[in-house]
Amino acid sequence: MATTRRTRFTRRVPDHVTDELVNVLSLPETYHFNDLFGCVYENLKKRNAVSGGEEMLRLRAYEKLQNLVSRGLVEKKLKTYRGLDRIGDASSAAVAAKAEARAAEAAAAK
Repeated sequence: MATTRRTRFTRRVPDHVTDELVNVLSLPETYHFNDLFGCVYENLKKRNAVSGGEEMLRLRAYEKLQNLVSRGLVEKKLKTYRGLDRIGDASSAAVAAKAEARAAEAAAAK
């Protein structure tokens, strides 16, 4: 009996937009989306990580912000956003550390 080999592709590059959202929302302030996006956009321009145009970046940032809200890492009151204590869990470094820990755990179980 032949076995089928299934492979999956996962994107392993850091998510710069989410990282900048986390950096800005780590401060103890509340932001309207336009102010938040302005800070994120300026930080991304400084890092030379802007691609796809400002409007496309605005849509991606809004989608990622709503994802953080649904995960309980950002609080939304009316039209203002504020990062909660666990906002650092969404950064690329934290996600990579969790994946590495899971891989080490799986290797140890074998």
